[in-house]
Amino acid sequence: MMPPSATAYRMTAGEFFQLPGGPPYFQLIDGDLYMSPSPRRYHQHLSMRLSLLLGNHVEAHDAGVLYAAPSDVVLGPDTVLEPDLYFVSRERAGILTAQGAEGAPDLVIEILSPSTASMDLGRKREIYAASGVREMWVFAPETRTVEIYRFAENVDRILREGDIIESPILPGFAAAVADVFRD
Repeated sequence: MMPPSATAYRMTAGEFFQLPGGPPYFQLIDGDLYMSPSPRRYHQHLSMRLSLLLGNHVEAHDAGVLYAAPSDVVLGPDTVLEPDLYFVSRERAGILTAQGAEGAPDLVIEILSPSTASMDLGRKREIYAASGVREMWVFAPETRTVEIYRFAENVDRILREGDIIESPILPGFAAAVADVFRD
């Protein structure tokens, strides 16, 4: 179920980029504008842990670039999303713009919050899959699990605290789920 939209009419990405800069920050989904409250402290803790773990790997292997929210990802004429983190491989760096990315990142990461979980697992996941995102990781703080979606391979997995996060998109990267969720 999607939260209520903040727009009275369908907005385009061009109109979206005419809005004043945030905060607050918005996402444009199918022409509707959505705002959410600031993430909770533990959400930000996870985002920082992942930024460090992934960022160090990406930099050490000159694999591409990793960005953290707020950073816009344009995935259609009426859709501008803001994943918590996203990775664009060096080979696909052409999608990067001054604003963020125009086109599907290789990997998107969403950290669930009570106010946005249904949108992240519902419509946003559908958009990521349809737009060409290769892989999506969803971190669920309440259950300390990670859902991995490899869209092109039609692979869905749930990782728990005894498991290791690995990805063909980031060769050599490995992180224990328990280490990511460490307080």
